[in-house]
Amino acid sequence: MQNKQSNSIRTVVATGIGAAVIFVLMKFVAIPTGIPNTQVNVAIGFLALLGAIFGPVAAGLAVFIGHALNDFVTYGSPWWTWVIVDGLIGVAFGFAKNRLKIDSGVLGKAKLIWFNIYQIIVNFIGWVLLAPTGDIIIYHEPANKVYIQGITTWIVDSISVAVIGTILLVLYAKTRTQRGSLTKER
Repeated sequence: MQNKQSNSIRTVVATGIGAAVIFVLMKFVAIPTGIPNTQVNVAIGFLALLGAIFGPVAAGLAVFIGHALNDFVTYGSPWWTWVIVDGLIGVAFGFAKNRLKIDSGVLGKAKLIWFNIYQIIVNFIGWVLLAPTGDIIIYHEPANKVYIQGITTWIVDSISVAVIGTILLVLYAKTRTQRGSLTKER
């Protein structure tokens, strides 16, 4: 019971701190792409680390809350199709936790290659398929506009995760003690 309660508290704290970091990164460290309402999102690189450490619940909720707050502050109201897709991408990144096992301190090239292929596919599904289709159905946006925004977001978010996310994952893994690396002195 104690371990389950400890994990719940850890998830709540990670969600709150993660949402705050994602909000700040989305609000103040976004780099315009030249496509309207589309920017290089460095927060998604941080999201990869958040998911790998804390799992799908914390990552999904943190990016959902952080993105919704950013939209509210920046535009006056959240653009729900993109906020929801970001939340789903956070959940998907969190599902990679068990495969990456970053807390073990071992994060080899094979795991990084697997994760980057995985994140490119996840970003494709989210930004090229789901978000633009949702914009067309819910907001009646023009298809050519939202698919250009979606494709641009897929490319820049995939690059952001491949560069920033990979660096953060590697640096974090190096801070963890590898299992079996410590021996008892006699």
